[in-house]
Amino acid sequence: MEEKIVEIDGNKIHYLESGSSKRTLVFLHGLGASSERWKYVLPFFETDFHIVVPDLIGFGYSDKPNIDYTIKFFSNFLEKFLVSLGIVQTSIIGSSLGGQIASDYTSSHSQYVEKLILVSPSGVMKQSTFALDSYIMAALYPSEQSAKNAFELMDGTGKKIPMDTIDGFVNRMKLPNAKFAFMSTLLGLKNSGIITEKLKNISSPTLVIWGSNDPVIPVNFADDFVSSITNCVFHEMSDCGHTPFVQEPELFASLVLAFLHDK
Repeated sequence: MEEKIVEIDGNKIHYLESGSSKRTLVFLHGLGASSERWKYVLPFFETDFHIVVPDLIGFGYSDKPNIDYTIKFFSNFLEKFLVSLGIVQTSIIGSSLGGQIASDYTSSHSQYVEKLILVSPSGVMKQSTFALDSYIMAALYPSEQSAKNAFELMDGTGKKIPMDTIDGFVNRMKLPNAKFAFMSTLLGLKNSGIITEKLKNISSPTLVIWGSNDPVIPVNFADDFVSSITNCVFHEMSDCGHTPFVQEPELFASLVLAFLHDK
């Protein structure tokens, strides 16, 4: 993967890029995460796709301006990001917050989205969960222990969390304005309307993947997406938590690749 920078509205956006295929696949990470969250699955897609993986504005190593981080803001950012890279047609895969952003964007740009993959997307659940509360505390008070506790809860399997994941999160949350962007996004999510009505406008073929043991956004919220999107299929990944692409990358990639290659 090649690290690159593009400027959007005066803000420097960090992203990863790889592959020379004519088919583009854009990966969108979740709240408080960055492009590195996808590192375990990216190798499975590099041969067949032109891969683009941004650090969303406000996160990772992208700039973090003092603005209101609403879903509308992120959706507009995604449009500008794609335009700036000359990407017209693409498939999009989004996790959690990234899934809600991808859904919002696709609801008004389905003609440009070949296929949509949503992984435990936010947008319907309005109450918090213990795992989410733990993650918020780790973001506000980043330390090795708080991050370890949060990631173990979100994983939901009891497996050991790699230290590079913990250290990376702590280091990013200590960057200037990182906490502000995190909390502004959280408030933006809380104050946004439930996305169900917008989902009805999505005509792109859609795959929804959810971990059966997701403690952050429980799998019972999947039905709101599956029943609202016209052309949608659902797969529940057994014994996985909030990020099945981290826990079972090979299985996850095989499901997504089969969907992307299906005519």
